[in-house]
Amino acid sequence: MNRIFLLGDSTCADKSEDKHPETGWGMVLQQLVKKQWQVVNLAENGRSTKSFLEEGLFDRCLGQLSEGDWVFIQFGHNDSKDDEQRHTDPWTTYQGNLILMTDTVLEREAHPVLLTPICRRRFDEQGNLVQTHGDYPKAMISLAKSRNYPVLDMTEKTYQLLAYLGPKESKKLFLHLEKQEHPNYPDGAADDTHLNEWGANVLANLTLAQLRGLYPQIPFL
Repeated sequence: MNRIFLLGDSTCADKSEDKHPETGWGMVLQQLVKKQWQVVNLAENGRSTKSFLEEGLFDRCLGQLSEGDWVFIQFGHNDSKDDEQRHTDPWTTYQGNLILMTDTVLEREAHPVLLTPICRRRFDEQGNLVQTHGDYPKAMISLAKSRNYPVLDMTEKTYQLLAYLGPKESKKLFLHLEKQEHPNYPDGAADDTHLNEWGANVLANLTLAQLRGLYPQIPFL
């Protein structure tokens, strides 16, 4: 059985029951791919390219990786953090970490796909969506083009989606809850980074739709 490995942060990661209805988009991917393919979600909350490598999480992927497997690599939310454990510079260390992961996957005769980070739901007072990821999406796309890596611009795709939905309707994709609406969040929630179940389904479908459009030869679609 071939596998699809997911490497990334909390927007993709599996969530424990006490975090429900927060849902990473990687949690719903299995139901959207062909049955003979297995999704292995190695994404972890709060990780950047740097911490994912230094904590040995990438090595967990390599320990299971076989020829013909696919590896989705989506980072950028946490690489901009100020702490030493996670921070990278978009045009140097961030790109360098992506090269290390991607080239290592290629050496194993597996198939890497880079994905820029999904947008946060942040609108200004005029109702315009604000881009919060700085140069990280541009740096990933530039790297992919220069080295001929497959890449999905999920930042742009989710920007278009959220801008179209607007400040009100876009809330339906994210972890927004009223007080007492859910037992896990008695005080409610107003989280514009993490997805709910519906949002995870929308984002997973959006990811595969872009893959299908750009790389129709992919065998698990």
